[in-house]
Amino acid sequence: MGTTFDLEGYLRRVAFEGAPTASLETLTALHEAHCAAIPFENLDILLGRAIDLDLDALQTKLVGAHRGGYCFEQNTLFEAALRALGFGVTPLAARVRAGTTAIRPRTHMLLRVDMPAGTFVADVGFGGMGPVHPLPLEDGASVRCGPFAHRLRCEDQLWVLQSATPDGWIDLYSFTLEPQYPVDFEMANHYVSTHPRSAFRLTLTVQRSWLERRAVLRDRELTVSTGDGDAVSTIRDAEHLLEVLATEFALAFPPGTRFSQPAF
Repeated sequence: MGTTFDLEGYLRRVAFEGAPTASLETLTALHEAHCAAIPFENLDILLGRAIDLDLDALQTKLVGAHRGGYCFEQNTLFEAALRALGFGVTPLAARVRAGTTAIRPRTHMLLRVDMPAGTFVADVGFGGMGPVHPLPLEDGASVRCGPFAHRLRCEDQLWVLQSATPDGWIDLYSFTLEPQYPVDFEMANHYVSTHPRSAFRLTLTVQRSWLERRAVLRDRELTVSTGDGDAVSTIRDAEHLLEVLATEFALAFPPGTRFSQPAF
């Protein structure tokens, strides 16, 4: 992992205002700013590019090139920012549950943040269904951001992050408090970015979250969610996709760029 971190450049990238400190107020504001500024996306995989978790490479991509990334990229960058500000941070790994009851491998990264105000779970890398604010690491603790809510539940030795839906709470992922190391995420990153049945190789996914709004693009379907419900539209063709990436997600690609998914 790279050894230098440009905190000022990162704060400009996420449009953070004010003087950051190692406080709950800063953690909450920075978490929100990161989710709004840096979209969740897997576009490099669909362009045939490797995902590099070296910190210098992440700064070049997510900060310098104004790109996004998925959980390992997002939360590794966020971890570096928090450490630079003096937070105590422990990387954790989770099994995604959304959409299945099957036991999946640990392919998601999140962060435990310890401070005098308490222990919190931070996760800027789960995409549109993920939390915009950190949650206290307490059984039943919930956080509402505009029309969206999340809570943590303790199941024996497991912690479970849930999201509120019109039909009730749904599980997003489960995790333990066992510390993880960069080598653990290198293994998981290799699996999700190269395995032929990985969802990140089969489906174009771009997501962005604000306090009052979420935008989720999966292949040709764009869903924008607010407190008033969902607005769904369809991507017409490859050039329209590039237009939506630029206008909805602030992701600029040269004209003529083509991804391996979706097929038009």
